[in-house]
Amino acid sequence: MQRTVYLDNATTTAMDPKVLDAMKPYFFEWYGSPTHEYGHTFGLKAREALEKSREVVARSIGAKPEEIIFTSGGTESNNLAIKGLALANKEKRHLVTSRIEHTSVLNVIKSLEKTGFKASYINVDGEGFIDLEQLEDEINEETLLVSIQHANQEIGTIQDIEEIGKICEEKDVLFHVDAVQSFTKLPIDVEKMNIDLLSISAHKIHGPKGVGALYVGDGVKLKPLMDGGYNEFGVRPGTENVPGVVGFAKAIELVDEDQLENMRRLRDYLTDGLLEISDSRLNGPKGEKRLCNNVNITFRFVEGESVLLHLDIRGIIVTTGSACFSRSLQPSHVILALGLRHEDAHGSVRFSLSKYNTLEEMDYTIRNVREVVEQLRKISPVGR
Repeated sequence: MQRTVYLDNATTTAMDPKVLDAMKPYFFEWYGSPTHEYGHTFGLKAREALEKSREVVARSIGAKPEEIIFTSGGTESNNLAIKGLALANKEKRHLVTSRIEHTSVLNVIKSLEKTGFKASYINVDGEGFIDLEQLEDEINEETLLVSIQHANQEIGTIQDIEEIGKICEEKDVLFHVDAVQSFTKLPIDVEKMNIDLLSISAHKIHGPKGVGALYVGDGVKLKPLMDGGYNEFGVRPGTENVPGVVGFAKAIELVDEDQLENMRRLRDYLTDGLLEISDSRLNGPKGEKRLCNNVNITFRFVEGESVLLHLDIRGIIVTTGSACFSRSLQPSHVILALGLRHEDAHGSVRFSLSKYNTLEEMDYTIRNVREVVEQLRKISPVGR
């Protein structure tokens, strides 16, 4: 039987069995709707689980429970944060973001531009760090919101969120952070970092798919994107996904610093091994300013899509270019924003780790990537 080495954890992770165990009672035993309206035991048990989970999520980022809105995941959280804020505050019509944000941020802002909003896109350097001077210069009296991710989904670059938060506070603009990739991997304190809105998701941390949360700071007004009842403080109507929310909270409780440190060691070991392959380069920074589970390498003179498919045959699961665009073969907007060429973007491969990966798997991956790249270069139409 062929082995499988799953290295696409930045896209989604395997659910921890303990998470599933925590969820089961709310599928089969206490499966009522978590509403106060009926007052029966099934509803009250579900409501109790919902609110206990809200407390866990809030505590993990230094927030209050009433500041946590449960959503279906990171994309909905980003939409609700940016579009909901824009629709509720039409007196200011300027938004600021970076060129390497997730598409669920960039496409929301592009959509708002079609309705009369203006947007500024901050440049990044060769490692993916935003230009803080440009950020300060772009904020003006019409600026409503700055939206900058905590860590990049492709190259793992960690932004200085605390410094950006200070700039936003001094300029008196609201600050949204997409923390989907960094949540539980990096410390987050919404008060200390001056964050007004923060998006997180469960399925990146061994929780269930289809559940996430948006932190909405006290006093921040959002217009609901859907009409309905008063669920989630009137901001996000619809019956809450109680099993998913319970699983989300359990996944947070299971985070272990030793596991994060092991991912850092495996990340560095894998990086060093892959960079021994000729004509390869690391995209993004090295060390503490990079996510603990992210390795992104460009292999020149080969297509990343071909590397992905050949590795898949060998049981190694990775992504190429932008995870959201790998099927369309469009070059990664993140790699291009670093100042690299289209062929570099097409030749980039992302390896993302989890707590379940091992050193032996890293050796297996390094050996097979070397073989695949060498084989592909022999038949590559692009000369070396």
